[in-house]
Parts: sequence; C-alpha cells; structure tokens
Amino acid sequence: MHGVIPVLGDGEVLHGAGPGGVAAASLPDAAALSAYVESLRHGLILVGQDGRVALCSREAHRLLGIAVGIRVVGRPVLRLLGPPAGGRDDRRRLAAHLRHALRGREPVSFDAALGPMPVSLDLSPLPDGGWSVAIEEAASRAAARRAAAGGSEDTLTGLANRAAFGRRLEEAHAGLSRTGTPFAVLAIDLDRFKHVNDTLGHELGDAVLRVVAQRLRAVVRDGDCAARLGGDEFAVLQVGVADAGEAEVLARRIVDLLGRAYVVQGHLVAIGASVGISLAGPDAVPPEHLLRHADLALYRAKADGRDTFRFFEPVMDERLRARRELELDLRKALALRQFELHFQPQMNLSTDRLVGCEALIRWRHPTRGMVSPAEFIPLAEETGLIVPIGEWVVRTACREAVLWPESLSVAVNLSPAQFKSRKLVEVVASALSSSGLAPRRLELEITEGVLLQENEANLATLHALRDLGLRISMDDFGTGYSSLNYLRSFPFDKIKIDRSFVADISTKPDCVAIIRAIASLGLSFGMTTVAEGVETADQMRRIRDEGCTDVQGYLISRPVPAPDILRLLDRQGAAAHVLQPASEALR
Repeated sequence: MHGVIPVLGDGEVLHGAGPGGVAAASLPDAAALSAYVESLRHGLILVGQDGRVALCSREAHRLLGIAVGIRVVGRPVLRLLGPPAGGRDDRRRLAAHLRHALRGREPVSFDAALGPMPVSLDLSPLPDGGWSVAIEEAASRAAARRAAAGGSEDTLTGLANRAAFGRRLEEAHAGLSRTGTPFAVLAIDLDRFKHVNDTLGHELGDAVLRVVAQRLRAVVRDGDCAARLGGDEFAVLQVGVADAGEAEVLARRIVDLLGRAYVVQGHLVAIGASVGISLAGPDAVPPEHLLRHADLALYRAKADGRDTFRFFEPVMDERLRARRELELDLRKALALRQFELHFQPQMNLSTDRLVGCEALIRWRHPTRGMVSPAEFIPLAEETGLIVPIGEWVVRTACREAVLWPESLSVAVNLSPAQFKSRKLVEVVASALSSSGLAPRRLELEITEGVLLQENEANLATLHALRDLGLRISMDDFGTGYSSLNYLRSFPFDKIKIDRSFVADISTKPDCVAIIRAIASLGLSFGMTTVAEGVETADQMRRIRDEGCTDVQGYLISRPVPAPDILRLLDRQGAAAHVLQPASEALR
C-alpha cells in the first residue's frame, strides 16, 4: 500500500502521520497539501465520506485519461472510475471492488483498464470515513513486485524464472541430503510452437505461453515449483515423490493438458508438449545434472514422436558423450580434409551409356574407419557444419568432373541448410569458375523438404541457380505432399524416383502404377526421369517398360572413388557403354 494523507469529508487535513512519516500537522494549508500531492510519483485521489472526489492530482488525471482542465472535484468516485475501457465483465468487476471498499472499510487493491493503459489501484480507508485512492501504471507495479521478489519471476508468465528454479532445485537437493525426501525434475518443451510464432506472430505466441503457464499452475501442487526457463521451455520441480509412478502421473497430466486446444485472441491453436523426467533419490547427482538429465529424457521424448514423456536413463548420457565426441571429430575432419567423394554412375536406358554420376560424401576417420553418411550428416545438419561441408562437396565435385568426358555430368545434393544459405549462389558460381566446369554439366539435387517453407524465396533461389546455366532436379520424388505443386511452380530438369518405389516394383502393383505415372509426368513436362536403387535385372526390365529415361543403382555400379570412374570409362571406351554392371568392369 502507498502512504496516504488522512482528510475530512470537506478536505481538511487531519492531524497524524502522513506518507513517509511526515506529520499531517506539518502541512499547514491547502497550497502545501496540493504541492505535496503533486510531488508524488503515483496518482492520488482523495474521497470524502459522501463518496465524492475531494482532490485529484495531475498524475491521476494522466493515468485515467482525463484532461487536467476538466473539473472532477465533487463528482462521485464511482462515476469517475467507471466505466472502464474494457468489456461488460470488467465494468462489473470494478463496480464490485469499489462497492466492497466503500462499504466494508477494508483496504482493496486491484488492476483495471480505466484509461489509456491498465492501472493498479490501492483503496485505503481514512479515519474520518473518507478514502484515498493511489493509482499507478500496472506495468510499473508488476516491475516493482518482481524487484521486491529479487528478480525471481518470469516477466511474461509470472512463473518462477530460471534463476529462481535453480535456487529451488538446490534447496530440494539440500533437503534430500538432510531428510531423504526425494523429488523429480520435469523438463517441458512445447511441440509445434515455432509454427505459431511464424504464422500468427510473436504477440499471439506470448499469449499462448501465458495460457500454458496457467495450465501448469493448475496441475502442480502447493510446494512444487513451476518455471519458465526461456522461450517455450518450462520445468517443474515435484517435491516429495514417493516413486516414479507419481512423476509419471504428473507428466501424463501435463502432456494431456498442454496438448488440448487453445482459443487465443480468436484463433484456434493446436500445440503439444514433450516431457523429460529425472528422479532424485538417495544417490542423487548434483542439482545441475538433474536438469540436464531431464533435458536428455526430453530429447528422447521428442525423438520418439513428441506429445509424450520419457524417464532419464544412464544410456542417454552415454549417447550424449558419444555425440559430442562425434561432433568434435567432425569439426576436425572438416579442418583436416578427411572427407572424400565417391561417385555413383547413372545410365540412360535408350543408349545404355553413362550420362553422369551422383557425388556422395564419405568420411574416412583415422580410428573410426569409414563413417556412414547416415551417422554424421544429421549431426552436420543440426550443428550447421553441413554448410561448409556442402561447399567442399560442390567445389570438389566440379574439380573431379572437369576431368571426365564432356558427355558426363555430376550431380550434387543440397541440404535444406545449404539451400537457405545466402552464399549458396555465390559458392556455386565460384566452384564453376575456379574448376572450369561447364555449367550445363553440373546438376543440383534438392528434396521437397528444402521447399516446404518460404516458397517465394525458395523459387527465387532456384531461378538464380538456373540463371548460372546449371540443371536442377527434384530428388526422392513421390515421398512428399506437394511434389506436383512444385513441378508446376518451377521447371525442374530431372525427377528422381525414390528408391522405395523401385524396391517393391516386382511385388506391389501400386508401386508400378506410381512409377508409370511419374514417368508419364516427366514425359509431359519434358523432364528426365531417373529410377534410383535399381539392383536386379527384373527391376531394370520393369523400369524400362514403364518409360523411365535413366537408372541409378547397384546393378549399374556401386558408388566408387573418382579414379575408378576414370578406369571404368577407360575400360569401356570413350563412349562409356555399360551393357554389363560396372562393378564387373572394375574387377
């Protein structure tokens, strides 16, 4: 509560203590009283016994949106402070607060939308039957409360912040050591929340986070601690947990409640939550490790499909250490040039000749041996290393391909991270220029995942690459949802049919129908169609029958180092006939 000046119904100052310990008797006249009131940082209204305004400071005028020249003295305070700018419920709530204060003679504090901004009101009874009303901006009051609390409150949601959660975690850990009281740490991350921010804006995203905080408060018990750690990351400290079952019950409730639909500012929002759980028992690890363990379990929950929960297991820590070691080795590999390119030939079905090769990266580690791309490419994508690695691939592929006959092209895969790089067009142009490779002999392969977002920007990048004179193909065609739409939006040079359809072409009629349809599309659009993963003679025959133009797979050749491509061409002549599998020609 703010300090107030006791006044009579007629505005006369009573004797007694004023604000800050100043005696009211030391304010001898109305001028001195007015000067003192105007010096206050907050607005002040003094109300007589009859409920009418006896004094209203300039700051009160400002906060209520009332021009200073308008006379308010003598007006009923109920009329002055209402109706607020809010809706019918706000007006009813305000009226109820005021009537309770004026009749009950008890101090009342509340927030209301009365003028240009939300304000906080403190109503205090005076000895003579009058009232004082202190007014300040609600935002300033909230900031003061946070400061008084030692900065322990998250400014957006009102939950505990990261620092406060850390302190509670340390207290729980100390209590475990003294009394043996176990507890659980639950790390919570919202699923699909980024899409809300990207499509509906951060203001609505913040409103959703506030509702999430309300739902968390509804599921935790008194004594537990719910916190927002930052962004869309939350955590709960569950104290007095008898066994894993209690933590599981809470985790299920959180997943269920946070996964229910949200109606915010007229929008229906669908998100979810994943939860990781770390239990602290008699052999508890340090507090900071408990939160890290909960995070590891959270990552596992997300990897297992999201909208679920997982408990921490020691093997998760082992995987994390292995991942960190692999990331460190990957960074070293980039600096020490431990990568090499292998090339898998592609054959034209009408001429039975090689027409190009796809460049595939390999990592030859000094102790790990040959590391599979399936093991390190996802990590490179996650860490951003794929961009410099991808640049090395483009430059190396161009340098190797310039040594081949001019009839052969080289294809390079572009990852989503590479495609979004602002330097992509510049890097490709530089690779062509420095190697001397004719642009028409370079082919860039992209998947539908590259194009899923920012359609206009993606199309602009594709056209900029096309303007360099190179060719662009869509890889893994038929596995996404919008492939046909992209064929209409951009004139691709080639469609690569995903190997999953080729693998089942001999046993599943629907795969035959899909390949036939894609081949027909390619013919209609004037695009080359390449069937990937051809491994058997029966698959080759069926691919020919369905009208595909090119093939790629083990039946033609496994991926081989660059020198073996030259040997293959040398053994089969300049025309590069491949009437038998290339793997046999290399024996």
